[in-house]
Formats: sequence, C-alpha cells, structure tokens
Amino acid sequence: MAGALITLFALLSIALWPSSSDKALQQTTFTIAVPETEPEVPPEPELNWEETSVKAGDSLSSLFSRNNLSAVDVIALASVAPKGSLQLKPGQTLHWVRSADNHVQNFQIELSPLARHSFERNAEGAMKYHLEERHADYRPRYASAVINNSLFVDGTQAGVPEQVLIELAGIFGWDIDFALDIREGDSFSLIYDEVYLDGDKIGNGNILIARFNNQGRELTAVRYEYKNGDASYYTPDGQSMRKEFLRNPIDFARISSRFNLSRKHPVLNTIRAHKGTDYAAAVGTPIKAAGDGKIIFAGRKGGYGNCVIIQHGSRYQTLYAHMSKFGKNARTGRAVKQGQIIGYVGSTGLATGPHLHYEFRVDGVHRDSLRVKLPKAEAVPDSEKASFREKSDSMLSWLNSFADGEGNRVGSFQ
Repeated sequence: MAGALITLFALLSIALWPSSSDKALQQTTFTIAVPETEPEVPPEPELNWEETSVKAGDSLSSLFSRNNLSAVDVIALASVAPKGSLQLKPGQTLHWVRSADNHVQNFQIELSPLARHSFERNAEGAMKYHLEERHADYRPRYASAVINNSLFVDGTQAGVPEQVLIELAGIFGWDIDFALDIREGDSFSLIYDEVYLDGDKIGNGNILIARFNNQGRELTAVRYEYKNGDASYYTPDGQSMRKEFLRNPIDFARISSRFNLSRKHPVLNTIRAHKGTDYAAAVGTPIKAAGDGKIIFAGRKGGYGNCVIIQHGSRYQTLYAHMSKFGKNARTGRAVKQGQIIGYVGSTGLATGPHLHYEFRVDGVHRDSLRVKLPKAEAVPDSEKASFREKSDSMLSWLNSFADGEGNRVGSFQ
C-alpha cells in the first residue's frame, strides 16, 4: 500500500544459541519507503485563436463589429491600454480568443515580429495588459560594391538589401548628391546587422560602419549609440555626418535645371532668373524637408503651384514647388523634422513636366543649394569622446580587415 511501511522480522538463529525459553527473542526491523504516486493533472485546453488584418480606415470598434465581438470589450481594453497602443495601422495583425458569449478573453496587437501588445482577462473578469517582447539575434554582415551603373543596381547585385542602400544614401546624403555626384568607379563598403529570430532572418538592422569612395574622396561614417539609446553617425574623429540641411530633398532624382540667374524660362520664353534647382522625378515621388523648422506657407502660390516654405531658425528658408499634393502634416504653422515627407512631386503651376523646384535662401537671399556650404550639427560631446574613440578605432579595424581579405563575411563584433 502506497505510503505504508513494510516491516520485516528476521529471527537471528545461531548454532548453540540458548533455547527461546531462556533468551528473549532478538528482532531486527527494516524500513523501506515507497514513494506516493502523484495525481495526474489534466492538460490545459488549447486556446482557439482567431486573427484578422487591419485595413485602411479600420478602428477597434469597426473590427469588433465586423467579427461579432462584444462592443463592451473595446472599453475594457481601452481602460488598461497604454496611450496610443490601440491606434491601429493598416497591415497590423490582431489575434483574439473569444468566450461562448463573444467576449474577448485574450487579445493581441502585433507591432513587429519581436513585440506585441497583449491583453488577458483574469479569473475575476478584469482585463490586464502587458507588452510581450522577444529578443532577436543580430548578426553583422559585410558587403561592398563598385558602382558601374547606379548605387541601387550595383548595390543590389552585391546582395545589399534595398532598405540598407536607402539608409546608406541617407547617411552620406549631406556630403554626396546621389543625383549628381556619383561617378562610374565609385565604391562603397559597409557592415550592417541582419536580424534573426528562431534561426530565420526577419529583417535588417542598422548600418554599423560604412565607407564611400566618391570621385577620389573617402568618407567614413561610424554609428555610435549613447547610454539613453539615442544614436547617430559620425566621422572617425567624432564630427557629425548630419548637417543642419539635407543636400538633396528628394532621393535619386535627375537634376533637370540648375541655379541660373540668366536662364530663359521654358514656359514664359523670357529671360528670367532660375533661383533654385529642379529635380525631375515621377509624379508622387516623396519630397523631404531639408532640415528641422516651421512651415510658414503651405498652399497654392502662383507659378509655383502647390508650394511649401519652411523657416529654419532665423537665417534660413527652403521652398518646395510644383507638388502634386501635400504631406498629411504639411500645414502652415506646423513644426517639421529633417527628412519628414512634406509633399509629392507633381507639375502644378508653371511647369512643363513633373519635377520638384527647390530653393535655398540665406538671410532672404537665394543661394545655389548645390554649392552653398551647409552648417554642421554637433560633434560627439567631450564626455563621450573617449568611449567613442575606442568604438571608432575598433570598427575601423574591423572594416579594414574585410578590405584586406582577413575578415569573415558574416561574423560578430565585440
């Protein structure tokens, strides 16, 4: 019997012992413990998850209505959700488990393969929230290419993802005009992170270091991350790659007309100063703010057509004309950040075809945006210089090892 003690009585009889009548019976007891059997625990029932994808114009209420979920639960979720977490975006995937009466028991909003908002109803019926996060594996990868056609064509042939090439152009976009300055024989090399989850590649991370050889100039950018999580790109000696203005407010367009104070106007057919740079591009190509500032005009402006003017501090202005439409936040009085999309290429106003007309003004005077010297942003602060120098030297040595044929194409960096 489980848990019982089994007692064995052993009578020790030895030859020539006195008879039992003369001696007391000698007894030895052995104890064996028999383990108790654990009761079987029935497995938890599998949750029946459902899912849907968010479409343009969807809200949580409309999705609940469409999927026959209790509208009351929208309020329950909102009462515990962090600010902004229930603002849905097209393409997001939602998961839920419902009860027999269509109340949500579990609810999840995917943010990325690594994070999701998660809600769960507890035993008392209250909704609880937590952020589920998974940790990815970041694997640095080296790549290089010589440009014979274009950054995108030759970069793609070298196996560099388009997203990484766009980031590369952004890093060097203050020093290189990719519509004008690229020449056959230019080259680049870089180390960037590939992101893996459970052994499968799920995306690409940041460029860690990059070098661009452009018309004999060698430019190198090192990514440096501060303790608070902010990061930026610097030259190896700690000067910021980021100036106060982008050299080019539109990616990979063709310059169709330069700054020229004696140009003959193509529509009016008269000598009329061309106080800006024209970039020919397809209708709908995004136009970026060249620097941080405030929109002082957004609307229709004579021959400029749809136009945005941004004031940058007290001395600088930039103008963007002939737009087909404005960015969703491009409104007079709004603050904008460098790189924010303020509109899209078009041919409104006096234009012979789709293009961006871009003007750069200093103290009210028009300047050639391709030639004006752009002010630099702040360098690495003194308090971080020693740490940056150590990181920069290590990264440069690593990149050089690949160029010398000593590095591995895929590896790790400490």
